[in-house]
Amino acid sequence: MKQAPRKYANYIPIRELHNKERQLSPFQVYAELRENTPVRYDEHRECWDVFRYEDVQYVLKNPKLFSSERNRAGTSMLTTDPPKHKQLRDLVNQAFTPKAIEALAPRIQEITDELLAPHLSGGRMNLIDDLATPLPVIVIAELIGVPATDRREFKEWSDVLVKGARDDSEEAFQELEKEKLKNIQELYAYFTDIMEQRRLKPQDDLISLLLDAEIEGEKLTEEEVVNFCILLLAAGNETTTNLIANAVRILSEQPELQEELCEHPDKVASAIEETLRYYPPIVAIGRVAREDVELGGKAIKAGQQVISWVGAANRDGAQFEQADQFVSDRKPNRHMGFGFGIHFCLGAPLARLEARVVLHTLLQRMEQIQLVPETALEPIQSAFVFGVKEYPIQFNERRV
Repeated sequence: MKQAPRKYANYIPIRELHNKERQLSPFQVYAELRENTPVRYDEHRECWDVFRYEDVQYVLKNPKLFSSERNRAGTSMLTTDPPKHKQLRDLVNQAFTPKAIEALAPRIQEITDELLAPHLSGGRMNLIDDLATPLPVIVIAELIGVPATDRREFKEWSDVLVKGARDDSEEAFQELEKEKLKNIQELYAYFTDIMEQRRLKPQDDLISLLLDAEIEGEKLTEEEVVNFCILLLAAGNETTTNLIANAVRILSEQPELQEELCEHPDKVASAIEETLRYYPPIVAIGRVAREDVELGGKAIKAGQQVISWVGAANRDGAQFEQADQFVSDRKPNRHMGFGFGIHFCLGAPLARLEARVVLHTLLQRMEQIQLVPETALEPIQSAFVFGVKEYPIQFNERRV
């Protein structure tokens, strides 16, 4: 097997996490790495790994030292630094306010009810395929302005955007890059076509709002609108799907939480925050050192990649009491499940709202939720994402 070249480094899982069981529960490995090598250089992947809360936060809050401009250059907010990042974010914020997101609550409830209805009486469903995946796809598709007839294709594009390589060989990464490039080209063509339609006939959707938004007389370019839609598609769908699935996984692993949250629905919002800490959908975030810098007593050279392991930082006992325990009403909860600093997830209010609606609804409609016995869970093939491919559950319909 050839060593993967530098340009593919941030796709490769750290070697300790190749094992499937460890991918399904990597937190003991994170703890050992955080304790023994809190800042370390990985020769195989040619990048730095950072595990302690304090160090991870330092990397993420210092864009002047650790740049987001990595891999392919682009104008997505995710891969730009100030001042361009602030300009893009300010423009997009006009079309993505918390008030606008909160107004989606009734529609999210309606979609949740529709997706759940066929499964309640049968007492069994595949949580991810039947609910956690289609819900955010439908919400984001409607938000952007994608016709209902295109949702299946929309979901397929979303899957490829966050897909990981099948192994750590050079061949696998070249294959993945080729697939992702084709995917991006198809998305560009698709969104460009929708933009042309909206220019002629604006509608009440995000693309129309983005095309109209401006700050100090400056509007988003066509490329910036498309890149934002692609970012929202990738980050929004995958993150929310895994947040919902991870929350239900915790409920099934710790059944006493189901009754606690059912009896105290006011705790659901804080339980979602604790899910983001305990089982975060995104466990690692990549940056590139802008200049030579010392971190944790190690000398990082300009141009080297730095991977901040949020999944390890969120279990750091120096920051969280009972760090390995799920505390449903943890306060304060300074987790970094949505990142930190200027790149804090723009879609966090939407993901939180969707997860809150789903958890409330499941607890109202179901009891004794559990993973279908003898299910062999399969981890998502990505070093940066924490989740499973399928999560079939069985339950009793709750009689009200």
